[in-house]
Amino acid sequence: MQTQGVPVARGALGGILMGLANLVPGISGGTMLLATGVYTRFIEAVAEITTLKLRVRSVLLLVLVGGTALAAIALLAGPIKALVENHRWVMYSLFIGLTLGGIPLVWRRARPATPTVWLGALAGFCAMALMAFARTTGGADGGWVLLVVAGIAGASAMILPGVSGAYLLLVLGQYEVILGAVDQCKHGKFGDALPVMVPVAVGVVVGIAGVSNLMRWALKHREKATLGALLGLLLGSVLGIWPFQEAVEAGQPRVFFAPTLGQVAAALGLVALGFGATVLIGRLDREGRR
Repeated sequence: MQTQGVPVARGALGGILMGLANLVPGISGGTMLLATGVYTRFIEAVAEITTLKLRVRSVLLLVLVGGTALAAIALLAGPIKALVENHRWVMYSLFIGLTLGGIPLVWRRARPATPTVWLGALAGFCAMALMAFARTTGGADGGWVLLVVAGIAGASAMILPGVSGAYLLLVLGQYEVILGAVDQCKHGKFGDALPVMVPVAVGVVVGIAGVSNLMRWALKHREKATLGALLGLLLGSVLGIWPFQEAVEAGQPRVFFAPTLGQVAAALGLVALGFGATVLIGRLDREGRR
């Protein structure tokens, strides 16, 4: 059985991996869809739905991918949140490797490099460096407005290969807040979760309906500049997840600590492990090689 030309098993796998990607800073949901061969048809289905062209096959594909992604998020939000809170430097080291592992995939699509690619990369790197600096020097408590922005960022990252929605949530200071709210919903505490989930849901709708189509246009008409910006975002993103920092309450400035030699060695090993994992997934990509 197929939906929008995609076998059900492959669509479900793509959805599960996309859901996991939205929980883990460093992995892009778009990259996971590329790896499973679902990306192009998913983009087409999103474009059709958001322009009110309702075809059964497109709707079924979005339900399949979206449903399995939501299931993965609901089941694993709590454990992932606990790992980040209790083993932060370990998880952040892994996240850095996962992030850097996305560079070969985007680079493969961007080459041959042109001045436009390099300018886009510089702009993307500077933007991410500014975000990381802002989070280092102050808190991230922006109320419902920031939660809406977080929803938009997360939704956009579902579309763009190489951009991690979970990482953007991390930089915005909303990663643990949102995962905590998802876990509250899982345990039936909907009243406690609504102040977080409603503005995030609004942002997700805006992101899918607006930002995703804008980025789709950019990739089609300004591909080199857009891919260059993605490379810059990936490179700059590691600035915001320096592993050797204390766990602090959401919205509080970060506190760094001096690692031991053993922690440095272990961190380097985890970076290599994360890099290898993302590169391995990227090797499954067939659409990115065309």
